[in-house]
Amino acid sequence: MRDLIESMNLPNLLTLVRILCVPVFVAVYLIPGAYFWAATIFTIAAITDGLDGYLARRLEQTTAFGAFLDPVADKLIVVSALALLIGSHTSIWMTLPGLIIIGREVVISALREWMSEMNRRGFVKVSWLGKVKTVLQMIAIIILLANPPIMGRPWVMVGYVLMYIAVILTLWSMAVYVKAAWPTLVAGMKES
Repeated sequence: MRDLIESMNLPNLLTLVRILCVPVFVAVYLIPGAYFWAATIFTIAAITDGLDGYLARRLEQTTAFGAFLDPVADKLIVVSALALLIGSHTSIWMTLPGLIIIGREVVISALREWMSEMNRRGFVKVSWLGKVKTVLQMIAIIILLANPPIMGRPWVMVGYVLMYIAVILTLWSMAVYVKAAWPTLVAGMKES
């Protein structure tokens, strides 16, 4: 417990704030007509995603706890938002990209865990492609959260287009990660 308290620097606190935003964000989105406020809470969480990493490097406050917690916080907020959007849009046009992005997150998390078990965690790092994917995905989610789920509305269509571009980048970045990890995966299968 003492180690946990000692690891509570500013970047880690921002990550915890992002996690605490999840239930608030979900509750607000479920209030009829509160699209703007839900999108605002999600935007704040998205900003803390970039800010905590920047501050950790800038202030030289990177910790093992932060390295563990940051991806967990990212996945919690994004998967929650996608689940809400899938439920409210009730359309294959939202369900398909949402499930692809959620599936990719599960695969990459499992891949990182596997690589860590094989003492090769550094082989599967976040690439520029993953960062671009994340930015487009966050913008698409914010746009879709901020607008009533009515197909044909201009901003909803912009959100869908950005979401589909993010899906293409999602699949591409997943292929890059799997390719980088493939030799380790094959070696691990041979050891079994």
